[in-house]
Amino acid sequence: MQRKILVVEDNSELSDLLLLHLGDQSWQVDLAHDGLTGNKKAAGGDYDLIVLDIMLPGMDGIEILKSIRNEGLVTPVLMLTSKSSEIDRILGLELGADDYITKPFSIRELVARIKAVFRRMENLSAMKETVPEPVIQAGELAINPEKRKVTVAGRPVDLTAKEYDLLTFFARRPGRVFNRAQLLEHVWGYGHDGYDHTVNSNINRLRAKIESDPANPQYILTVWGVGYKFTDVDEADV
Repeated sequence: MQRKILVVEDNSELSDLLLLHLGDQSWQVDLAHDGLTGNKKAAGGDYDLIVLDIMLPGMDGIEILKSIRNEGLVTPVLMLTSKSSEIDRILGLELGADDYITKPFSIRELVARIKAVFRRMENLSAMKETVPEPVIQAGELAINPEKRKVTVAGRPVDLTAKEYDLLTFFARRPGRVFNRAQLLEHVWGYGHDGYDHTVNSNINRLRAKIESDPANPQYILTVWGVGYKFTDVDEADV
């Protein structure tokens, strides 16, 4: 099946470069050079991925992401950001972006990120075709893999796609310790030096949503000098 990608980027030189190199991967690429056109195409097109710049004329990338998520579209979104826009990156992840890459970036890294997104989509699709996985329960935390829903003490918890993936990766392996490089490889689908902050920021946001006291977590625990682990199910507070 040929993958279809929408690239929303106002820099024509960069967008033409992406059209060329992504096309070399046998992906079908559609371009939009402003926010309003990009939003219209994203809402009406059947895309497998949207590569979305934040700084756009007419309507910025954050507004587009918020708009399509409010419409219920779950199309994976990879955001293009500048090195100085940390707040935009965090906001994008909070609104449901699946990944981001900072400018300037190498085409090789971008292609690797896109392939990682597609692998996760294929794995999720394969899981849906198998026997439904039972609800994972740890204390007051419940994860329903079939519906991709999380509750704490019966209260729904709103997680981004990546926060959910990270939580379920941990919860399926209680007590096992993972370092940041392993989490990047297994949850994000790639390994890259200098991206430890990606793991840290997602864990911090996840703790803020599921822990009653994020400073003293009971589910996602820090193993100092090594990494993180999910509490053993029988040790979680009930």
